[in-house]
Amino acid sequence: MLKRCGWLDLSSEIYVKYHDEEWGKPIFDDRKLFEFLILEGHQAGLSWLTILRKRETYRLAFDCWDIAKIAQYNNLKFLELLNNSGVIRNKLKIKSAIRNAGIFLEIQKEFGSFSKYLWGFVDHKPIINHFKDWQDIPVTTDLSDRISQDLKKRGMTFVGSTIIYAFLQAVGLVNNHEEGCFMK
Repeated sequence: MLKRCGWLDLSSEIYVKYHDEEWGKPIFDDRKLFEFLILEGHQAGLSWLTILRKRETYRLAFDCWDIAKIAQYNNLKFLELLNNSGVIRNKLKIKSAIRNAGIFLEIQKEFGSFSKYLWGFVDHKPIINHFKDWQDIPVTTDLSDRISQDLKKRGMTFVGSTIIYAFLQAVGLVNNHEEGCFMK
């Protein structure tokens, strides 16, 4: 049996698949980065497994993560999302996704892509940590603090340092697979 990170619920097939195929692998595609940024923000106060189970519904509800389209959502679309039981029906989180899409587009325009902006914080190379136990992994770092502060300064919401550190781990800027995990 393969050794995996200790935080992983091995009884959940969707969680194991996520760990084995996605978590910690570098992502450079802006649409995928936007998806994870929004999903991490919507996860706040909930389990990641809850979000993984709703992920396909999110993809459909948010127009396959078409950032330009999301930035133009009107009140009717907002109400549609608010009434969609397949997404987290939190007014602030839904408004944040729409607002953040517009700011995401501004960052793309300024830097050429959100990926260039984001990966610039780590000199375009993943940070590979060497934790023996998942309980030793911090919930924030100086890096997540800096990125969070910059995104907030630009007007984004639901981008606190804890959310951003989870995001950085998910999209591979930070590799926190435990020592001994077959994904290390």
